[in-house]
Amino acid sequence: MNSKRKEADVAFKYFESKADEIKLSKDVQKQRDRFLSIPVTQLDLSRVRTIRELVSAWSKTSIQSRSISECAKVYENMILDPSRPTIMLGLSGALIAGGMRKVIRDLVAAGFVDVIVSTGAILYQDIYQATGFNHFMGTPHSDDALLHDLYIDRIYDAYVDEVGFVKTDDLIGEIASEMEPRKYSTRQFIQILGERASKDPNSIVCTAAKNGVPIFCPAIADSSIGIGLAGLYRAARKAKRGLMQLDTIQDNYEIAQIVLKSKKTGSIYIGGGVPKNYINDAAVMLDYTPGHSYAFQITTDAPHWGGLTGSTLDEAKSWGKVSKKATRATAYVEATIGLPLVAGYVLGSNKLLNGRKHLKFTWKGDLLEGLSTR
Repeated sequence: MNSKRKEADVAFKYFESKADEIKLSKDVQKQRDRFLSIPVTQLDLSRVRTIRELVSAWSKTSIQSRSISECAKVYENMILDPSRPTIMLGLSGALIAGGMRKVIRDLVAAGFVDVIVSTGAILYQDIYQATGFNHFMGTPHSDDALLHDLYIDRIYDAYVDEVGFVKTDDLIGEIASEMEPRKYSTRQFIQILGERASKDPNSIVCTAAKNGVPIFCPAIADSSIGIGLAGLYRAARKAKRGLMQLDTIQDNYEIAQIVLKSKKTGSIYIGGGVPKNYINDAAVMLDYTPGHSYAFQITTDAPHWGGLTGSTLDEAKSWGKVSKKATRATAYVEATIGLPLVAGYVLGSNKLLNGRKHLKFTWKGDLLEGLSTR
């Protein structure tokens, strides 16, 4: 027994003394101290009362919670920058069906968004709701053939009323048919929709129109707005009468002027696709610019697939679209989770809410004559 006990003691001491065998030079120890200087703080939910407090606490955690906190801080820095950057917001994905409508609207109303670039689907569904229709809770396991027969459309786990979509098509077509038959940028057209479609205070397009926030929709044909206008185009062609036309190259000219007249620009990408690339392209469309000074994105794509949505902000530096010195962050989080957290952080600060005025854009047709604060 005693012999076994001694053997166990020897074995135990052998493992216990392994750390003593590690000899570190002063240079290695210095480098180790640099890496191992800030401990991860374990989240204490008992000390969290608001979204802002939660996101702030995440700055000392890890993985995507810290990434969300970094995105929120980049946004805060955009808003507080004394040179008053022009903040551009790119929107894609099923954000309205996902319940993000008022979150986006509140950012616009607060003056935390100066320019929007969006897919047509988001704008259309905002107008659909502004007209009095809703998105409804559903399930991704629906009988889609039955839904088709019932004139119900499905967006993952949300339902929309196809009859309401047809009525929204009619409303947009009616507004477009009353416009002078000439060329318009999508900015000009969406401004008119925002003024005439509804007075819904929770509408993104209505709130943007009220506060003079330009909305660009460069891929407007690829949406229900485009589908509705296609029917109007056919009717006008049969009747041999003139019709308003959308000129997306005029969009390029207009948004590029905004970049050139801004002291700085900041970019926010919710999702990817056309809106993200368009905001990036705006920095290089006409003359040389230093690129966006701030940028953050919330995405679920990964860069190694080569898709646009997953393109990194570092990659954008190589094109000159994002400044080499830009403050930037990326959170790989689904938008209906990530967006309200970042928005809640900035909207939860009285200092931010009381400090930023809307920009005043002075347009003469497609010419931006002036850009100032109201």
